[in-house]
Amino acid sequence: MRREAPEKKRQDEKQLISEMIAYYCQKKHGFAAGLICEDCQKLMDYANVRIERCPFTESKTFCSHCEVHCYAPKMRGRIREVMRYSGPRMLIRHPLICVRHALTGIQNKSAVKKERKKDD
Repeated sequence: MRREAPEKKRQDEKQLISEMIAYYCQKKHGFAAGLICEDCQKLMDYANVRIERCPFTESKTFCSHCEVHCYAPKMRGRIREVMRYSGPRMLIRHPLICVRHALTGIQNKSAVKKERKKDD
């Protein structure tokens, strides 16, 4: 398998986080599908900026496994809450996005392990 280009990976991450936040807002805040509240929009904007600025996009697996936590503590808590709620439900709602995300994570994790073995 070939690793994804960083820009494609960024776009996929943005799509996934947007779907998760929208679903969370719909279920927890009562907004209609396709609409999100102001607080969730701020979280989505913040997450998109973090994804854009991530210097590890090419080699990282998931943000939760990253050595550098670029989210502010308050926002990190909010995104964790969204992910805990939406994550398991995304497999039913958007199975292809979830499978692609998981495969990318596995693929990149394997590549990082190989690089570390070379360095030793």
